Amino acid sequence: MEILFGLVKTMRPKQWTKNLLLFAAILFSNNLFNFYLLKLSIAGFMLFCMISGNVYILNDLVDKEKDKLHPKKCMRPIPSGEVSIGQAIVFLFISVLSSFYMSYKIGFLFFLVGLIYFLWVTLYSFVLKHVVILDVMSISIGFVLRAVAGAVLIGVRISPWLLLCTFLLSLFLALHKRKSEMELILSGNKTSRKILEEYTPELLNDMLHIVTSSTVMAYALYTFTASHSIYMMATIPFVIYGIFRYQYIIHKKGLGENPELVLLSDKPLIIDILLWAFCCTIILYFI
Repeated sequence: MEILFGLVKTMRPKQWTKNLLLFAAILFSNNLFNFYLLKLSIAGFMLFCMISGNVYILNDLVDKEKDKLHPKKCMRPIPSGEVSIGQAIVFLFISVLSSFYMSYKIGFLFFLVGLIYFLWVTLYSFVLKHVVILDVMSISIGFVLRAVAGAVLIGVRISPWLLLCTFLLSLFLALHKRKSEMELILSGNKTSRKILEEYTPELLNDMLHIVTSSTVMAYALYTFTASHSIYMMATIPFVIYGIFRYQYIIHKKGLGENPELVLLSDKPLIIDILLWAFCCTIILYFI
């Protein structure tokens, strides 16, 4: 049981909150109360959690030695020795086959997007994370693929504006993650990321200024062009507050390296996200 717990832990359950993006399609396509499509989306969410979890296992296998140098990553099951390489490989093989088989059964296009996501993030683990600028953009593309997977799963068209907002918001999170990792180096801690040598605090700040402004503007433009534009604009303050609150947290509490912890632990931010989702639902379905 301890080994199984370690293997599940290696799949990063806390990171699975990112896969909630799959529900964007059913929410904004006015199908939230279609219970067949809702069950389909829930099944897709669970499968994508498995697929993304497989990527994390692969990533830990590749970065085992480097992660031993990191003050926090060294405590993960594979770098710490809690789970052996052989056990992780066998579990990964079974999990990959089962997750893609079930994805194929649920829908070919969903399977295809899931496969592209797996290959893309694998390419990121081996190549793209070592290329400056492309490393953070690759992370954002992974988020966009999640949103696309949710759309093809239920057979609807997702707004290009929402894809753009997803890309920019995830880029915002990725850049803050790099900035937090950079601060670890400046404080004297060792790091396993060579790519950080290509960045400077000034460069990251300049990039964040552009991306933060672009994210707010893109979402505002989406609300202007939405079918319920007059009322959807009422959700803009929630987006602005969420961005500001996130920046406040990472500057005051130093959690930018682990954005999933922020989403799971900060009550004001959780309430803001829930209020945003509630307002979107009311506007889209009842007004």
